[in-house]
Amino acid sequence: MNNRLYGKLIFELSKEGRKGYSLPKNRYGAYEIPQSMRRSEDAQLPECDELTVVRHYTNLSNNNFGVDTGFYPLGSCTMKYNPKINEEVAALPQFQNLHPQQPADTTRGAEAVVALLERSLCALTGLAHFTFKPYAGAHGELTGLMVIDSYHRSRGDMQRKKVIVPDSAHGTNPASAAVCGLEILEVKSTKDGLVDIEDLERLVNLEGANIAAMMMTNPNTLGLFETGIPQIARLIHDCGGLMYYDGANLNPMLGVCRPGDMGFDVMHINLHKTFSTPHGGGGPGSGPVGVREGLQQFLPTVSPYHGNFAVMLRAYAYILSLGREHVKEVGPLATLNANYIKESLKDVYELPIEGLCCHEFVFDGLKDKSTGVTTMDVAKRLLDYGYHAPTIYFPLLFHESLMVEPTENESKETLDGFIAVMQKIAEEAKSDPELVKSAPHTTPIGRVDDVLAAKHPVTTYRQLKAEVV
Repeated sequence: MNNRLYGKLIFELSKEGRKGYSLPKNRYGAYEIPQSMRRSEDAQLPECDELTVVRHYTNLSNNNFGVDTGFYPLGSCTMKYNPKINEEVAALPQFQNLHPQQPADTTRGAEAVVALLERSLCALTGLAHFTFKPYAGAHGELTGLMVIDSYHRSRGDMQRKKVIVPDSAHGTNPASAAVCGLEILEVKSTKDGLVDIEDLERLVNLEGANIAAMMMTNPNTLGLFETGIPQIARLIHDCGGLMYYDGANLNPMLGVCRPGDMGFDVMHINLHKTFSTPHGGGGPGSGPVGVREGLQQFLPTVSPYHGNFAVMLRAYAYILSLGREHVKEVGPLATLNANYIKESLKDVYELPIEGLCCHEFVFDGLKDKSTGVTTMDVAKRLLDYGYHAPTIYFPLLFHESLMVEPTENESKETLDGFIAVMQKIAEEAKSDPELVKSAPHTTPIGRVDDVLAAKHPVTTYRQLKAEVV
């Protein structure tokens, strides 16, 4: 079996007695480990020589897909390129070797970076103050909603426990509100994919005195700019609620317009999205929360720590690299790239909502439905051509959603290559649909049973070994 193609486990390469390391002579003596802390049996660890270990993990890494190796058009996640200067800054020993509990007078430089980053984010968003304590976007959402809840409590508005969320919102919006102990009111979208103002007016008339806030993502999940925000903000503010901005889609807004100027009171930024630390596998992340003047006293102060400092360093390096002049190019280029792909493919992929999009857009599968080829099939076939799939089956507004976000970093040549492959897959769906339906064909693992994998995951070598036996 070819290890490069099939990726044997490190345990399967183990040979008893082999070593890939040598430890220095013990200079500290022997210490008795309490019985309660001892293992009942030896740890099941692989025994391999160094060259085997190096080749094994290098081969595994070659099976990974990342923004450094190829085009990553994952919608609503902004997997933009992370400039290597960011990594150099984050790896500086003066930053990398900081300890969270070292004396405050030895961390003045790090504190200065946080203060300068806050000043930059305030300038870019139009808000007055930021906290960097949240560790991710969803954590930032929860923090922002807790700020809003605290604000209403301070005014004696104890009944304000309802949050309006558009039906096109990211799933974290209603989830965060529920975790915060708030009730969700869903506002519908129009056929054009924007918030239905009439439906919003109905909710405000019914629940005005109970509304704590309205959460909005702008551009929304369909990649459309919510043109009714001034009217929406007036409706919410007039009934005593606050406006919350989900910063997940801030990328096309960067340097173009500011949430604070639109009437938003609280927002979180996915620092690891808009400001260039590619995320995945559970991290790294950072979800700083910004507020307008007058709400800063409700920001969290219980923790002495500043979230994920390395992500903050990368974000500040990214902002400094662009500078005041070039940060204004991020939004327009993200928008240009998305519209270029959309217009190039709308003849063969169904575009449910016409018109200008921002950083991302959503197709509803192939235009020709007679082939039986689904969005899932298209996504799997893309793997054969060396592309990561876009987001599929989200948002839930369309049956065969396929969401594409190219980001501003990609060249025209890269976009043209992706467009050509998407067109080729559309042709294959007509000429040889089974080829697409049975994809991928060139990956180490073919099409897996997703339901079985989710319901009966094999997560340990020991369990795998027992099943094989």
